[in-house]
Amino acid sequence: MAYPLFSDEYFMNEALKQAQSAEQQGEVPVGAVIVSNNTIIARGHNMTQQLEDVTAHAEMIALTSASNFLGSKYLEECTLYVTLEPCLMCAAALKWAHLGRLIFGAPDPKEGYQLVEKNVLHPKTKLKNGVLENECGVMLKKFFKERRR
Repeated sequence: MAYPLFSDEYFMNEALKQAQSAEQQGEVPVGAVIVSNNTIIARGHNMTQQLEDVTAHAEMIALTSASNFLGSKYLEECTLYVTLEPCLMCAAALKWAHLGRLIFGAPDPKEGYQLVEKNVLHPKTKLKNGVLENECGVMLKKFFKERRR
């Protein structure tokens, strides 16, 4: 399905492509993109198995890439699109990065940051959830269903 250019759905679809890459590599299918001025400046997907690093979540990979691209640890003018609600670790990193906007697809009822604390993000970070929630959730559910066979 085609989405209007530069819409939240358009960029979340790009994050879904990253999640598909993760799945093809045997990783939990979570993908992320970081956008600045309607341009994707960073992409990431889960790499915890490949890198043998528990911190190699999609958000963390994308954060590092965006900071390197901008030459700054602060991402106040950026939007992160991620297919799954960030965990507490990732949400804390987003706070320290002063992320401008966080858009996520599917909620994470087991590990999502909002279960622990709703105010983890930087006070100026704008939040929107549920963008392409069904598409994001279906991919994750399918992945775990196949793993549990």
